[in-house]
Amino acid sequence: MSDAFGLGAAGAVVTVGTFDGVHLAHRAVLEATRARAEATGRASVVVSFEPHPLEVVRPDRAPALLSTPLERRAALAETGIGHLLVLGFDARIAALPPEGFVREVLEAHCGLRELVIGYDHGFGRGRAGDVETLRRIGASHGFGVTVVPAVERDGGPVSSSRIRALVAEGDLAGAARLLGRPYRITGQVIAGERRGRVLGVPTINLGAAPGRKQLPPDGVWAVWVEWRGGRAGGMLNQGPRPTFGDARRSLEAHLFGVDADLYGEWVRIEWVARLRETRRFAGPDDLVAQLGRDRRAAEAVLGLAPTAP
Repeated sequence: MSDAFGLGAAGAVVTVGTFDGVHLAHRAVLEATRARAEATGRASVVVSFEPHPLEVVRPDRAPALLSTPLERRAALAETGIGHLLVLGFDARIAALPPEGFVREVLEAHCGLRELVIGYDHGFGRGRAGDVETLRRIGASHGFGVTVVPAVERDGGPVSSSRIRALVAEGDLAGAARLLGRPYRITGQVIAGERRGRVLGVPTINLGAAPGRKQLPPDGVWAVWVEWRGGRAGGMLNQGPRPTFGDARRSLEAHLFGVDADLYGEWVRIEWVARLRETRRFAGPDDLVAQLGRDRRAAEAVLGLAPTAP
C-alpha cells in the first residue's frame, strides 16, 4: 500500500471510513473497492481518519478502539487496496458539508471517479452524507456510487460497536467471528520491574495498553504471542499486580519455553481464554504456586503438552 498519489487521468475508485477493527463488513467494502478499480483500470484508494471523528466532535461519546492506528494501517495494507490517505481529523474537516468534503478531499486529492460505501455510511458535517445524498452529489459531479449491503453474522449486521461490546464482555470467540480473525493487541516490549525473573517466571511487559485500545476484562489469560521470527503460547496478566501493591494496569506475559531477550521488540498478543481474575496473594510463594496452576491451565487451553509440575 502506498501513500503516493500518481493516479493518472483514469482517476480512482475511493472508499471512506474510520475502519476501526477492519472487520468483515469493512472488508466487504474494501474488496468491492479493489474489484471495481480492477474492473475499470483505475487506482483504488481508501481514505481514513486519525483520530476517531468522535474524539473531535463528541469526545464524551468517543469509543475505545478495536485497532490502534498502527494495527489499522497494517490490516488495511493486507486488503490489496493500492493507496491510503489518512486525514488528520479536526474541527475544519468536521465542519465540511458532504459536497465540500467530496470536492476538497475526494476529488482534489484522490481523483475520485467512483465512490464505494457501506449501506449505513455517512460523512460530512453531522454525517449528512448518507447514501441518497452521495448519489445526488455523484450525479452532479460525474462519479458513480456503489453501495455494499450489510454483512450479517450471528443474528445481526457486523459493526465495530457490536464487536466492542463482545470484547468488553470477554466473548472473544464471538468477536473473532465478526472480525474474521482473532482479537489481538500489538505493542512494544518495555523494561519492567523484573519481578517475574526473580520468581522464576520471566515476563515481557507492554506497560499500559496503547492507543485507547478496547481490552477484555482484566485477569489472567491464556494467550498466543508472536514477534519477528517467533511464536509461543503463554499466560498474560492484564490489570494491576495487587500482591506487590502495584495498582497500575498493565499487560505482562510469560512465554512458555522462551528465554529470549525481547526488550524493544514489537509483539502481537492474541487473547484466547480467561483463566481467572487478578487477585492478591499472601506472598510470593503463594503467587508462584498459583502461577504453576495457571500455566497448566493455559497449556490445556492452547493444546500444548503440559510441563512437569
